[in-house]
Amino acid sequence: MDTTFKDDDLMWRAVTSKGLQDAAYVVIIVWETVAALVLVYGTWLWVRRDDGRARRVSTYGLLMLMVLFGAGFIAVGGEWFAMWQSKDWNGLEAATRVFLLSGVVLVVVQLTGERSAT
Repeated sequence: MDTTFKDDDLMWRAVTSKGLQDAAYVVIIVWETVAALVLVYGTWLWVRRDDGRARRVSTYGLLMLMVLFGAGFIAVGGEWFAMWQSKDWNGLEAATRVFLLSGVVLVVVQLTGERSAT
């Protein structure tokens, strides 16, 4: 929040502990890495034509991305920490692109499934 407006009503939200900042950074990187591995595994299952498991695994990976970029970057970073105010560190457009693309792919993955007649 060092590049946002210096509004006293918002600045109390700033995380000033370097250790906490570093820990949050590592958690984000680990979350992204796990999501990537899940999606790579889902892709491998699609290639093997194991559609049921591929759909389930891909759904988990896409939801992980949507939680990270939707709840993490857009809601928490963008709104709680006022990232939208920063000219240097505003990642809202990139987060919105990833969130929307993941959502569209999730819909496509779910629509391609064969439905059994019951």
